[in-house]
Amino acid sequence: MLFAKTLACHTYEEWLTALPAIRAAQYAVIETSGGQLQAIHLRRFPKLISWPEIWPVASGYRAGGTNDRCLLYFNQPSSCPNFLALKYVISSQHTSYATLLAAVATLDTIAAEKKIDAILCDAANSRLSDRLLARQGWEKHKPSRWHRNFIKRFYGEYPPVRLPLLAPAFVS
Repeated sequence: MLFAKTLACHTYEEWLTALPAIRAAQYAVIETSGGQLQAIHLRRFPKLISWPEIWPVASGYRAGGTNDRCLLYFNQPSSCPNFLALKYVISSQHTSYATLLAAVATLDTIAAEKKIDAILCDAANSRLSDRLLARQGWEKHKPSRWHRNFIKRFYGEYPPVRLPLLAPAFVS
């Protein structure tokens, strides 16, 4: 079994019920579709590598599954419990910008709930522009020749995040 537990998060009540498990989880996947949060899948092990990294595929490779679906994998390393690592974002064909933003907003909300200091990522895909990442609050971090490292800092000051689709008036 790949996922240890799947938490449906279609309503605000389901979100509140899932919060204790989400706060305790080290590894998880945020699933969004149609611009809305569908579920959070808790994992037993961290996401370390993806299929396109092992097997050469065309540059236009897209994950299978339903259209307009986004999976955002994140880890909370044991060695750095105050940080989250955004490991992978996998999108299916025709994934909308709203669906991607729903996944990112959910990650920000989880960071606030866990009292995380920062989220780190390595933007390996060249289609992710520095400008797009800056609009989402990411800053360049640790310049490297082969990696584009970015960080989103909180340090106790979390932006008001509206969880996409739970309840129209819900703001954490």
